[in-house]
Amino acid sequence: MTLPTRLPTRTLGRTGIAVSEIGFGAAPLGDLYGRLDEATAVGAAVAALSAGVTLLDTSPLYGHGLAEARCGAALRQAGRDGVVLCSKVGRWMDPTQGRGDGSGYAGGFPHRAVIDYSYDGTLRSVEQSLLRLGTDRIDVLLIHDVDVWTHGADRIEARFAEAMEGAYRALDRLRADGTVKAIGVGVNEAEMCVRFAQAGDFDAMLLAGRYSLLEQPALDEFLPLAQVKGIGVMLGGVFNSGILASGAVPGAKYNYGPAPAHILERVGRIETVCRAHGVPLATAALRFALGHPAVSSVVLGAVSADEVRRNLDAMAAAVPAALWADLKGAGLLAAGVPVPQ
Repeated sequence: MTLPTRLPTRTLGRTGIAVSEIGFGAAPLGDLYGRLDEATAVGAAVAALSAGVTLLDTSPLYGHGLAEARCGAALRQAGRDGVVLCSKVGRWMDPTQGRGDGSGYAGGFPHRAVIDYSYDGTLRSVEQSLLRLGTDRIDVLLIHDVDVWTHGADRIEARFAEAMEGAYRALDRLRADGTVKAIGVGVNEAEMCVRFAQAGDFDAMLLAGRYSLLEQPALDEFLPLAQVKGIGVMLGGVFNSGILASGAVPGAKYNYGPAPAHILERVGRIETVCRAHGVPLATAALRFALGHPAVSSVVLGAVSADEVRRNLDAMAAAVPAALWADLKGAGLLAAGVPVPQ
């Protein structure tokens, strides 16, 4: 594959910030599934940036700071200019307490993640991120993981109140003084995107796993609201933890766990339609996610330059309109769901 020097871009909502339609997600660089070779991990991010990817998304959570450190190394190699750097708040790292359970990461730094959505905790998190990234600016800052998935139904109201009273005020101040260009949230539930959009003045939101070829719970309320408010939407988890990349194979993952039978059956039907048109399932999943006009970018993780190249190949592949029509005809997509043109 010949790597492009410029990828298609879209504007991130009302911000005026142009981002590549495919972004690089750094969660795997935090040793999410296994301990990575340092040069290979940094090389994945360098390959993406060198190929024209302009959106680099990371977080203190990812490897308890390791992913940010590796992103910083990549920026020093590939260059900081022209990159829209996105990170998150809601946790700061305590280097004196050990990593604890590592937040589910196989590796990472030996630092404890402290959940803290307070005003002071947010500023502390930002300062640590700047130091790990080795930069003097972050373009987009998101309040991370204020959702039921992370905190449970019994604690979500307290966490939401803490985030709006603390983290939101801190980020709003940073935006007002020009320290950051855009603020938002990064969560796993469309319902929480709606709550935040109605409660504050947010520029961008990163939603993981809730708008994909498999399921579209964000379609009815959140995405229309984002369009009305000019909120730029970034999508993560468009493969639903892997099943839309691997297909309905034994051991396929869905929502971070083994895929249940009804999900395997539905994905198998989607895959049959894709195969009839000669389109890989992962390619269709990626291209579908960009079909909604509210979506600015799809954030994809990779752990090697080869994975980056495969993602870029999928972006460039042709997908016939008949594929989407057949998915709708089979009842696998609702008639009104937007599809790529």
